[in-house]
Amino acid sequence: MNIIFLGPQGSGKSTQAKMLANALSLPYIEMGQIFRDKAANEKSQIAQQIKKALDSGELVSDDIAVETLRQKLAEPAFTSGFILDGYPRNQAQLEGLNKEIDKVFYINVSDNEAIKRLSLRARVDDTQELLARRLSIYHERTEPLLSLFRQKNILEEIDGERSIEEIHKDVLEKQDETKSN
Repeated sequence: MNIIFLGPQGSGKSTQAKMLANALSLPYIEMGQIFRDKAANEKSQIAQQIKKALDSGELVSDDIAVETLRQKLAEPAFTSGFILDGYPRNQAQLEGLNKEIDKVFYINVSDNEAIKRLSLRARVDDTQELLARRLSIYHERTEPLLSLFRQKNILEEIDGERSIEEIHKDVLEKQDETKSN
């Protein structure tokens, strides 16, 4: 089973994706963390391009994002499925994914709630300016994918402005409905 979690930064999608991965015993992939690790630990030209994108609040280029994910999904751990957090970010990345997706969970929160949560997590790249930039990019490039997933009847919209436990219960219920259909 291949599952995607989408939502603006600060929506709690990573928390929920990890919890569902645990519940279903599926491997979890957080593209943002993969990019941050590459930018911090590698000296390649690709790592420098990733670092530049992250530092400016831009998306990592589609070709780098697609190739990075392809390499990850080629590992044996991902042959029976995965839970993908925060990817794809746009139409080109979706096309590059080249995997059948069974379910997309969209954790929906307002921009105000997202900014409030992000300002509490105190990550170096979470300046007010970069947060606003990332949310703008999210609305412009990622949100249009939601209608595609809705048309395919694989989108589950989750109210992300509740407790972690309530959201997780909702995710599990919607996942169970998928398995029983």
